Amino acid sequence: MGNSRVYLDHNASGVLLEEARQVMTGVMEMVGNPSSIHGEGRALANIIEKARSQVADLAGAERSQVVFCGSASEAITQGIVGSVNHLGVEKIFLSRGEHKSVIGAAEISGADLEYVPLDKDGVIDVGELERMLAEHRRFRSRALVCVHLVNGETGVIQPIEEIERTVAGTGYLMLVDGVQAYGKLPMKFATAGADMMAISAHKMGGAAGVGALLMKEHCNGARIIPGGGQEMGRRGGTLATMLVAGFGEAAAQAWRHFDIGKLKGLIEYFEDGLLQIDGNVQIFGRGANRIGTVSYFAFEGIGNETALISLDLEGIAVSSGSACSSGKVSASPVLEAMGVSGELARCAIRVSVGWNSTRHDMEMALAALGRLVARHRKENQMKTPQIGRS
Repeated sequence: MGNSRVYLDHNASGVLLEEARQVMTGVMEMVGNPSSIHGEGRALANIIEKARSQVADLAGAERSQVVFCGSASEAITQGIVGSVNHLGVEKIFLSRGEHKSVIGAAEISGADLEYVPLDKDGVIDVGELERMLAEHRRFRSRALVCVHLVNGETGVIQPIEEIERTVAGTGYLMLVDGVQAYGKLPMKFATAGADMMAISAHKMGGAAGVGALLMKEHCNGARIIPGGGQEMGRRGGTLATMLVAGFGEAAAQAWRHFDIGKLKGLIEYFEDGLLQIDGNVQIFGRGANRIGTVSYFAFEGIGNETALISLDLEGIAVSSGSACSSGKVSASPVLEAMGVSGELARCAIRVSVGWNSTRHDMEMALAALGRLVARHRKENQMKTPQIGRS
């Protein structure tokens, strides 16, 4: 359908900013290895260092705290597995609301895992976390707390400062998944309580294939890829300079393009429209503080696989939640942790907006959803026995 299609799956991967594209195109023409000492190598190294400063500035971090990786999933794995292997972590506290890359890395780390509950809106129970950490302190072993800043499915913002204060009182380490917040919410990593934070380029206007792990100096020993000393010995392997340069430029341009007020307005308009289609629509996390760039909802009885196929045929690209399940459509573990029934969870649809989203996009999506719900109602009426007729 070409340009007639409407893309509303920005939480899976956003649209590349033109400024980032131009910078990447220029770097593509260059030759060399950024670790080489000749002129070509130094030119690429300078590009990487400029990008490091740009990425750090947007995160409120020091440039020396930025470790470029191949993705946020790699960054998360380095932070978790590296902490267990090299920083003495024996216990990991996390919630079922974490991204699958966090849970997966924790599961292979060899550490003991303990899950912190979520409330019905998907907010971490900080009181219970505090109790669990206090209980663990009796064992005198080092622990790591992993928490997302913004949930990629519901858009719920976690009470991160309260969690940081709770963890700070224990002396344990803390890793924040900042992927869905970076470039959308103000950050001050250098002065925040978190010890590590994972971020990604392709959620905020850069290209897929590059992310970063922000690390305080005392965590520098957490590494998983040995190599030739790149990234000050914290991550081996030759960096993809083109992708790193695009990441930096996207970070430098983020506040020019990501108008969070505008995006919140689009989501509010969209959710008002959902309620007009069906007043019983379930909007998950609506009772909590949300970032305002995503809506996660369900029309009871309309399975998400059916909905996604129907919307795609109408030129509307949405998802059923996290895109990291090899294209599978299934019930969300996040919703399960929130106490949502499996039947309703299998009806969940995620609409997420980005820097180039428009009100017209929302109108098109609402019109398609309205037709989907109308067909569902008609089909149900046809299946309902007509009492009193012969």
